[in-house]
Amino acid sequence: MSTDLQTVVDRLAIDDILTAYATAVDSGSFEDLRGVFTADARIDYTATGGIAGSVDEVIAWLETVLPGFTTYCHFLGNRQVSVDGDAARSRTLCLNPMVAEPNGFLLGIYYNDLWVRGDDGWRIGERVLETCFQRPL
Repeated sequence: MSTDLQTVVDRLAIDDILTAYATAVDSGSFEDLRGVFTADARIDYTATGGIAGSVDEVIAWLETVLPGFTTYCHFLGNRQVSVDGDAARSRTLCLNPMVAEPNGFLLGIYYNDLWVRGDDGWRIGERVLETCFQRPL
């Protein structure tokens, strides 16, 4: 397999944004998600009972829902990234333990993302969450 240097640079930049997403959500810095998604991004979390909407709608929803959990975090892995010029697709596995005392569960989900390279670098233009599993902790 031959990969050119620009593809490596693009994939690393996309990886940084995926990490920025997890860090923003896990730290409660939801406004930082504006640096992850395009201004007109469509985000669909309905596979796990969440909402589908704009960045503004998702930030407002996260600010309402996540304080109900005492513990949560995102472990990202198994990334598949395909870059084609100024567009890309990725599929990222996320293991997401969620605890709302006294109960908790472990989510196994995929983030299926469409990416756009703009003046500010790579951003997610569309995210569709897909559920693998959900198990009690």
